[in-house]
Parts: sequence; structure tokens; C-alpha cells
Amino acid sequence: MVVQVAATDADDPTYGNSARVVYSIIHGQPYFSVEPKTGVIRTALPNMDRETRDQYVLVIQAKDMVGQMGGLSGTTSVTVTLTDVNDNPPRFTHRNYQYTVLESLPVQSVVARIKAADADTGSNAEMDYRIMDSDGPGMFNITTDEDTQDGVIILLKPLDFETKSGFSLRIEATNRNIDSNFLSLGPFSDTTSVKVTVEDVNEPPVFSTPLSRMFVSEDAKVGSSIGRVSAHDPDTTNNAIRYSIDRNTDLERFFNVDALSGVISTAKALDREANSVHNLTIFAIETQDPTQIGKGISLITVQDINDNAPVFAIDYETVLCENAMPGQVIQTISAVDKDEPLNGHRFYFALAAPVAGNLNFTLRDNKDNTASILTKRGGFRRREQPVYRLPVLIVDSGSPALSSTNTLSVRVCDCDSDGVALSCGAVAYTATGLSTGALLAILGCIITLLVMVLLIVTMRRRRKEPLILEEERDIRENIVRYDDEGGGEEDTEAFDMVTLRNLNVIRDPNVRRDVTPDTPTFFHYPSTTRPSYKSLPDNVVFREFIWERLKDADVDPSAPPYDSLQTYAFEGSGSVAESLSSLESLSTDSDQNYDYLSNWGPRFKKLADLYGNSDGTSVFS
Repeated sequence: MVVQVAATDADDPTYGNSARVVYSIIHGQPYFSVEPKTGVIRTALPNMDRETRDQYVLVIQAKDMVGQMGGLSGTTSVTVTLTDVNDNPPRFTHRNYQYTVLESLPVQSVVARIKAADADTGSNAEMDYRIMDSDGPGMFNITTDEDTQDGVIILLKPLDFETKSGFSLRIEATNRNIDSNFLSLGPFSDTTSVKVTVEDVNEPPVFSTPLSRMFVSEDAKVGSSIGRVSAHDPDTTNNAIRYSIDRNTDLERFFNVDALSGVISTAKALDREANSVHNLTIFAIETQDPTQIGKGISLITVQDINDNAPVFAIDYETVLCENAMPGQVIQTISAVDKDEPLNGHRFYFALAAPVAGNLNFTLRDNKDNTASILTKRGGFRRREQPVYRLPVLIVDSGSPALSSTNTLSVRVCDCDSDGVALSCGAVAYTATGLSTGALLAILGCIITLLVMVLLIVTMRRRRKEPLILEEERDIRENIVRYDDEGGGEEDTEAFDMVTLRNLNVIRDPNVRRDVTPDTPTFFHYPSTTRPSYKSLPDNVVFREFIWERLKDADVDPSAPPYDSLQTYAFEGSGSVAESLSSLESLSTDSDQNYDYLSNWGPRFKKLADLYGNSDGTSVFS
């Protein structure tokens, strides 16, 4: 039964056959039939195939008068849709599949997608895939894409072309929801073969041990070999490898690596207490293709040696009460050591030799890496000695053993009955026997002496240096200033030419007017080399005087440096213009004659033009 249809007739059912209806199928045979009296539609053929045709449109007729001639009829259409059952197994479209992947394909990447066809729909077409057989166990896995029902092959392990260049898989697809009514139609599964080919790529070098552990002693000499790293080119070309250290992991450059052999050695002295473990990244680079770089890790552990002496654990503040009794423990000390021996530290304490037999304190080693400081006597007094310095010798158990002397400061304090320090340090003494007046007198004398010393120092600094310096002094870059300006070119009182002409008579060759060296000179000028200035004209005297001084400075081995200032007190001869002063102009008439300016030479041409007689003829015209 598919469905039942019903038709109604408005005629009187009691009057003959006018309302008696019979049903017939006009369209839809031979797939369906209808019962004439009830209108029940039934299937007419067995094993209808939804995959062939999933929908039918039937035309049903209802006719009164029991279907006889003259009866009236009406029709209706009935759409019949076939629902799916899982009567079709999955089937692969190919018996063999071929796929190619690069060996650099990352793990968990999709290698291929395959699909088994199933004519059913919905849940009847759902299927599961599995790898039945493979020549690469554990290399691949296959899952089902729930949206497309594809079989997705996923890579589980890295590929290596040099190791294996191809894989063969046998994959099965099985319906997930099998209907037991259709088991007779055959197995609801199918198998296929998948061939995966691996293509070669240029891979970076690979270290034989990605993480290498090395050990080096703290006292290893510079250049000592620590270990060796090794890498190879996994490609068939097997290119040569060069090694280097990533300096970002060795900023202080403690290590070097041989570029060809991969041997790691020390480049600087090591200190385990500063850095006990060095984590180096080693680069392996192909010589033919420097872009191919492999990385390895070298973990270098610095092994400890006994190179640090023990010291006090803290800076102890030891207080000794004045009322302390003999044998009283005043301080318990301990030590620390930067080294880390395998069996732990063991320290030995003792008083240093200079104070080992003192009468004030003794030391007791507690055998547990601590020691106690005890008093030997009582009656300590701050007034006698406020602080005691006690040198303590500490020795470790290393091989060889190291020791250090640490000074323990013991302050004598005034304590209360409970041993709490009230005041420590030296006791201030009050000066007695001197009156206040005597103290003021002493203070006044001291102040007076200080003032006298300051005055003497000030006067010495203000003392004027002589114009002519002694030869024993060496003064550089001094400028000697003369405050006498003279009275002009004709002032013979300020500058007497007679003195300059007789320089060879009055000048002492051992006296330098400019500067004098600190060390006495041993150079003596020969008296015969001095020129005579008496016979020279005035315009030559000055030039010869300068050249003579220049030669003296050139040949003098004790002459001052090149930038010294040579001072010469010579102004030259008088001017032909005589005095240009206008001081006497007020006593003369206002009208003056300036014609004489024309006789003074070219240098006074401008003045002659301005003040000369304009009517006359100038000598410069």
C-alpha cells in the first residue's frame, strides 16, 4: 500500500447507482495499481530502484454509475517519491591511484584525497576508510571527510627521498550503516591501491646528533678542544659542509668551531661561577648552496675547580659587653664559597698566626662549617681599647685547599644587665688643667700664623716678573709689555740710536731678553762673529739686528720651543714728515699753508690734494 484516495459524489446515494464510485488508474502503470472500490494505491512491481527513478506521478480517476457508460468522472494526481535504502555498496572508480609529493612535505599534511562512489544518499552513503596494507608502516593515516565522504590520506612521519622514494598503500572503503535486509546483494565495501611517489628536494644539512652534550674543565687553557659536531648533506649530491657558531648564543665569544672538522675549542678563559652552562647553536652550511643551513645544539657544561677561597658568609657586627665573662661566646661565624665541590663544602676555622696566642679571644671550630668566638678574659674597657680586630683564617676542603683571612671587628660596648648594648665606641676625654682664656689665646695664635702665611703667599704671587729673564728660567709664550709709549719718532730720550749702534759692546751674549731655559746653556758665542753697527746706516741697522737675533736662536741648543715670543726694543729711525702734532695750531693763524705736504712723498698724496694749494701745480699731477 502506498496511499488511499477518496472521491465524493453529491448525488443521492439511495437513488440508483448515481453516487456509487469506482477508481481506476489512468497513468502510472505498470508500477502502481489502485483498488476500484477502496481507492487504495499499491505497488505493482517488486524491487523498485530509487537510483534508477525516484519519483512517479500517478493519475487516478473516480467514476460514478459503477463505472458504466453514462457515468460522470473526476481525476486527481498523486506524486510518489521513493525513499532510499542502503542497497548499494561503495565502489572505487579506479583500481589504482597515483600521487606525487615532495619530500619536504610537513607532517600532518594532506597527501591525497580519494573517494568511493555510493549510489545511496544520506546516512546510507556514509563510509569509513582504512589502510589495509602498506610498505611504510606508520607513515600514513586515512580519515573520512564528513562533508564530502572523501578519504583523506595524511602524512604522519617526515619523508626522505634518499631513504625511500615511493610507498604502496591498499585502502578499503566500507559502508558505515549496513542494512541486514540487503546483505545478499554482496559485501558493502571495496578496495583500491594507492601509489605515493616521493620527489627529491635540496635539503639542509642534518646533524648526526641534534643535541650534543660536552664537558670542559674551568681551568682549560685557551684553544683546548672540547668536542666535535658532525653534520651531513642528506641529498644524493652530498655537498661539503662548513660549520660556524651562532654568535647570538655566544655573545662573549668563549668558543670557536673549526669550519671544516667541526671541532669546538675554547677561545677565552672560562669561569664556572659566572656561567656554568653554555648553550650554543651550531650552523652547518652547504658549501655549494649557502642558503641550505642546518642547526644543531651543543650544551657545554663547565666543570668546577677549586679556584675560590672561602669568606665570611656576611659582614658580622660583633658586640662585646664590658661586663663579659671569660669563656663567653660573643659571635658564631660561618663561611661561603663560590665553588661547588661534588661532596659539599667543609670549612676549617682558626685564628691567624699573629693573634693565635692573644690573651683576649679564642676560636672554637664547631666541625659543622661554623665557628665560635669566645673571650679569654673579662674586664674589657672601652676607655682602654674600643675596637678589636681579629683575623680569622678559613680553609676549604678542595684539592688543592684554598684559604683566606677575614677580619672580624669586635666593638666594646656598655651593656645593661640583659646584655643589650647601650653605647659603643671610644669614650670622649675632657681636657683639664687649661682655662678658657688659655684656650682662646692658643686659638688666636694659630689664626694669626695662618693669616701671616696667607699674606706671604699672596705677596709672592703678586711679585712682578723682571723684564729681562734669567737664563736659568724657561718661559714659553710670555708677552713682555712696555708701558712707555715714547714721544714719537723724534723722541730720542725714549729710544737712543747710540745704544743700538753699540750693542756689540754692551750686549752680554749669555743674556736672552725673550726667554731663558730652565737648564743653563753650554753654548758660547764667538766674539768675532758679532757685526759692528757703528758703520751701518739707520735703515740697515734694524734689519741686521733682527737677523743677528734670529741666528742666535737658531744655533742655540737650549733655545725655547718654536712658538716662543722674541721681543726686540727698537722702533727704527725718525720720520721725514717730522712732527704731525696739531698742539701748536692754536697759537698760529687759522690760515695755514699746507704746500709742504707735496714734498713728503707719495704716501701723503691724498693730504696734499685735500689741503694743498689748488691753484699751484702739484708734483703728483
